[in-house]
Amino acid sequence: MIEMEHIKTLIIGAGPAGYTAAIYAARANIKPVMYVGNQPGGQLTITNDVENYPGFPDGVGGTEMMEMFAKQAKRFETDVRYGVVTAVDFSGHPHLVTVDGEIKLSADTVIIATGASAKWLGIPSESKLNGSGVSACAVCDGFFYRKQTVAIVGAGDTACEEALYLAKICLQVHMIVRKNKMRASKIMEERVKNTPNITIHWGAETEEILGEKVVEAVSIKEVSTGQINTIPIQGFFVAIGHQPNSEVFSNYLDMDSQGYLLTQPDSTKTNVAGVFACGDVQDKHFRQAVTAAGSGCMAALEAERFLMVLESNHAAVEV
Repeated sequence: MIEMEHIKTLIIGAGPAGYTAAIYAARANIKPVMYVGNQPGGQLTITNDVENYPGFPDGVGGTEMMEMFAKQAKRFETDVRYGVVTAVDFSGHPHLVTVDGEIKLSADTVIIATGASAKWLGIPSESKLNGSGVSACAVCDGFFYRKQTVAIVGAGDTACEEALYLAKICLQVHMIVRKNKMRASKIMEERVKNTPNITIHWGAETEEILGEKVVEAVSIKEVSTGQINTIPIQGFFVAIGHQPNSEVFSNYLDMDSQGYLLTQPDSTKTNVAGVFACGDVQDKHFRQAVTAAGSGCMAALEAERFLMVLESNHAAVEV
C-alpha cells in the first residue's frame, strides 16, 4: 500500500505564477511543495528574449529568467519536484492529488498555476522556427519586428487586437484569414480593415513558413483555387487561441466555456475552499509574465490566510 504524504501548500505548475507563489509561500513558512509539470518554466522557456519584464533594462532570455525564478524559490527552501498531476479529488478536505498516476498526496491548500498552451497550426516549419521569427504573442515579441514586415494568422478578436498592435510598430502586417469572413466582432473587423498597413488575405491558409534559421517568408494557399503565393516577412504570429491546462480539475472547479478556471473578483479563490488559481490558467485577457507573477503573489497570500484560519479552528477544537 502506497503511503500518502501530507503537504501544507501544494503548488501545481512552474511558470512565473507558480514560482512567485512559491517564493511568497516559502517566506511565509507555509512549506510549499511544487510539482513543475510537463513544461518547467512555462511558456517563457520558448521565448528567446523578454524585454518587457521590469528589472531587466537590457532584456533577458525567457529560459534564463525562469532559471532565476527557480533559484530564488529554492533559496527559500521551496521543495521543487518533477512530476505531472494526473488526478485530483477536491470533494473534501484535505485535498487529494495524484502525481504521475501513482504518487498520492493530501494538501491543506492547493495553488494551481498550470498555465495555458498556445494553439498552433501544426506545420513542421512552425516548430522549427519557433523563437526564431515564429511567435504566439504579439505583445511579447512584436517589438523585435518594429519597422519590419510580419504576418499573423487568425480571425477572432484576439487576432484583430494583435494585428492592430503590430500595425503600430511594423511597416506592414499581412493577416491570413481562412474564410471570407472573420469570427471577430464587427467593430474589431472594421478597425482592421480601416488600418492602412494591414493587408487581409481572405480565403487563405498558411502552407509553410520559409527560412532556414530565421523566418524569411510565408507561402499561403488560396482555398478556392489552390494557388500558392509567397510573401516576404521577418516575423510570423499565430493567433488562433490558447488552451488552458485545466482539464484535470474539470470535475471539481468552475470554469468558463473555454476551460479557464473561474476565480472570485479581486481574488485567486476558486469555488473550492483552499484551492487557488493564478496565472494563465485563469487569465485569458492579459497573459503576461508580470500579471501572472502578480496573481501568484496573491494566491500565496490567500493560501497563508486560509491556513491561519484552519490552524486557529483546529486549536479551538483541541481546547
